[in-house]
Amino acid sequence: MPPSDAFINQQLAAAQQMARAGQLDRAMAQLGAIVRVAPWRIEPYLGSGSISLAAGQFEEALSWFERARKMAPALPPVLEGAGQALLALGRSTEALANFQKLQASGSPIAFYGAGEALKQLGRIAEARTALERAVALAPEVAGYHYALAQIARFVPDDPRLPGLERLVRKASGLPEPERCELYFALAKAYDELGRHAAAFEHWQKANALKHRAVQYDEAMYLGILRDLEAAFTPALMASRQGCGDPSALPAFVVGMPRSGTTLVEQIIASHPQVFGAGEKMYLHHLLGQNLAGPEFPAHLPEVSAAALRMMGARYVAQLKADAPGATRIVDKLTANFMLCGLIHLILPNAKIIHVQRDPLDTCFSCFTNLFSQSIDYSYDLGELGRYYRSYERLMAHWRHLLPQGAMLDVSYEALVGDFETEARRIVAYTGLAWDDACLSFHTTKRVVHTLSAAQVRQPLYQTAIGRTVPYTAWLEPLRRALAGD
Repeated sequence: MPPSDAFINQQLAAAQQMARAGQLDRAMAQLGAIVRVAPWRIEPYLGSGSISLAAGQFEEALSWFERARKMAPALPPVLEGAGQALLALGRSTEALANFQKLQASGSPIAFYGAGEALKQLGRIAEARTALERAVALAPEVAGYHYALAQIARFVPDDPRLPGLERLVRKASGLPEPERCELYFALAKAYDELGRHAAAFEHWQKANALKHRAVQYDEAMYLGILRDLEAAFTPALMASRQGCGDPSALPAFVVGMPRSGTTLVEQIIASHPQVFGAGEKMYLHHLLGQNLAGPEFPAHLPEVSAAALRMMGARYVAQLKADAPGATRIVDKLTANFMLCGLIHLILPNAKIIHVQRDPLDTCFSCFTNLFSQSIDYSYDLGELGRYYRSYERLMAHWRHLLPQGAMLDVSYEALVGDFETEARRIVAYTGLAWDDACLSFHTTKRVVHTLSAAQVRQPLYQTAIGRTVPYTAWLEPLRRALAGD
């Protein structure tokens, strides 16, 4: 005998209570039990999808929403949930289709989601229109204002500014994450309008809120970089030299966030034989499977040459699935700077392109942005400067350790100053013949997920050089940290 609706409703209410209490595993188990006894009810599929989304399990979330779609293809929660999962997975065209269908409901999130998808697709004017509609429908949602602020520079009498300033007067009543977004957005507006003191004040407020939320463990983060330097010795590299998978398919673009890595990726990805895969966690997932030993890099010397070769082969197989016909595929996860030694061991023919920018400009740009990834060191100027010094030391170690030609250093300032010469040098390093499409990087139609998604759709500009000059008076903690004082 099937369970009654009253019983199922009680079980659903219990699952919701568990989820609200943060007991996500118990909530998922409860929802799974409901699916088994009442597979015709749509609520457990939607609930499981929402929990998976919140946990960052986007493939799993999408599978739940797709199962719900079979029952009610036009139901707003189905369209919204599937759209959010597809957006997170980089499937922007499919995400856009879901959000456009949802717009008939008048939901502001339909226009916000469409705006984010359009931005990733490089359709910036359309993205702005969609985000303006989201703000008009829900002017009290700070996240919509933040997304709209990122789409273009502010100009005098910018129509976006009054809404930001009205909302900031009510900031004390907003949850901290929303206040954080609001302060970052308003700081960007004031910066671009030349109101530097007001801009820095709001960046300080935003970063203080975010710093409290992330609870950054500086000793742990810097310890990871020291452990990597200690583990990768000349003796280890010599004992494993040439043992990895021989594929020349991967090209890695690494460096600090906000150093110009997205620009370099876009230049290479504009080549017709190249696919820009964006920021892939593939290497880190393989490390999580202990393919380079448990508690990496502690047991790396015990890992066999065959195991390292297998790790390289698995990475290449995952990467190739993204673009089977490409001659080169670019992985632009900036944090792979930590793994340059491992990359060379498992993929000795891979290309590693390290992008550097002026340390003050790089760190300040990090401080002025809200990251979706866990870049937890960027919300305090002192911590940011100390992390940069540790990064710089590790990169010097890789430069000394790796054989000639295993890594190419690219200066952002040199690239902006003599673009064609540097672009040709980068493309030549990848082993490909030059193609003039690489000079028109801003017209390349591809999905871009990073904070620079709107910037790389513009022709080359030099305004990011000397970015810190108007803020000299406020940056002493950063300067001291960079100097090691």
